[in-house]
Amino acid sequence: MTINEAYPAQRPAATHARQLLRPTLRDMQLDSTARWFLLAVLAGFGLLRIWAMFAVHFTDTTEARYAEIARKMVETGNWLTPQFEYGVPFWGKPPLHTWLSAGGMQLFGVNEAAARLPILLTALAVLFLIWLWVRDTVGRNTALIATVVLATMGMFFGASAFVMTDMPMVLGTTLVMVGFWQAVTGAGSRWGYAVFLGLALGMLAKGPVAVVLCAIPLTLWLALTWNWHLLRLLPWLRGMALLMVLVVPWYVAAEIATPGFLHYFLIGEHVQRFLTPGWQGDLYGSGHQEAKGMIWLFWLMAALPWSLVPALLLTRPGKTVTTLRQDRSGWLLYLLLWAMSPVFLFTPASNILAAYVLPGLPAAAVLLVVLFAEVFETQPGRATRVGFAIATSAIFALFLSLTSGAIFAPQQIRLKSDKALVAAASAALPDAQLYTLGGRSYSAEFYSGGKARAIENEDFARLAIDGAPAAFSVPPDQATAAAAFGLESLGEYGRHVLFVTPAAGEVK
Repeated sequence: MTINEAYPAQRPAATHARQLLRPTLRDMQLDSTARWFLLAVLAGFGLLRIWAMFAVHFTDTTEARYAEIARKMVETGNWLTPQFEYGVPFWGKPPLHTWLSAGGMQLFGVNEAAARLPILLTALAVLFLIWLWVRDTVGRNTALIATVVLATMGMFFGASAFVMTDMPMVLGTTLVMVGFWQAVTGAGSRWGYAVFLGLALGMLAKGPVAVVLCAIPLTLWLALTWNWHLLRLLPWLRGMALLMVLVVPWYVAAEIATPGFLHYFLIGEHVQRFLTPGWQGDLYGSGHQEAKGMIWLFWLMAALPWSLVPALLLTRPGKTVTTLRQDRSGWLLYLLLWAMSPVFLFTPASNILAAYVLPGLPAAAVLLVVLFAEVFETQPGRATRVGFAIATSAIFALFLSLTSGAIFAPQQIRLKSDKALVAAASAALPDAQLYTLGGRSYSAEFYSGGKARAIENEDFARLAIDGAPAAFSVPPDQATAAAAFGLESLGEYGRHVLFVTPAAGEVK
């Protein structure tokens, strides 16, 4: 039974409500030269991302850690429980991102590109959703510009092929927010199911925080516009069934396989991490303590270079406010609340990362483009075109220099990756154990196939003098002590110095 059949008496009212929700905004006017320039920008950034995806080594701590967890999944064949160490479950996040990266490596081999490719595909899916939505809501030209703006935002571009949890969650939250609007404006019943599919993706990518990040803007928008009746347009029974079928089995299976998971993940990771300053309960590292309210600065940094657009809008505050108030559809308010939902949620939090603003960036990109067009000009003039070209060129040059440095001068920039060190250790002593002093090196573990092992200072002396062939990754400030044990230095590799037992000299 459709919603119209369930409420036949309200069918005209529902149709009228849907018409009111369609914004009357002007599509930007672009000539063929401008369109080709925008497509060239997308192609240039895409090629740069693909190059980096293949050529840049995994770096510690975040990406190398998640890549190693995915590699362990492939090696052990345990696709239920991600492993922080062999036999030690990783309770910090659900497994969707691990499944994606592990699936890539299962298909294409254990390497950087294979692990990053599925994450890149999620980013492309987000861009496609935004393009499709804005095309249907405003027009093709505005959709193209909004897609370019989102793709070139600093944090979005950086995370677009980065092995971590955030981009799969952004796909989920974007699907929820786009799906809800499309469902209530009559774009098709399938969009109602997209809401629940998006919630499932979010729950499997990062947990309940994905639901909260969608509930905040949706609840505020429904309350401010008094559109609560729109909720009945969603397929609640079948949608909730879809959500439960996709999410509940893994959560139940994970708790059965490793008792204690639900308490740690739901209470520790979702309550104590954000509300307890200096939270010490993190089983996999340490909390990232920041000053409360730091999320606002993170948002401005993440949206660069386009976070400068609000400053331009402030030069015409009257026109900007009038544009927002005259939008009877509520679409611009919807975008604003969605864009700011991470800020609303994490302002009182102490343990945060810059990546936490990512779920709001798709809405921010659309809102900034639409507001600029309405406040200034729908047909970009020379100054606008030049400014846009300068902004995209600057951010492209920044990422090109960072990528080039990581590829061609890793030693000089002291790249936090031990790929070269592992290769040198393997060449000197092919079958020897590699020990890392000064904490775990996830990149060393990944590139050694899980053979690198972290040791403490008290173990260093014993292992260095027991005579067994071994390689040691040592911080520079402990190189003198390593030499005193009679170990042979093979040189400095980024942030570490490689030492081997004297037997390596004979092998060479």
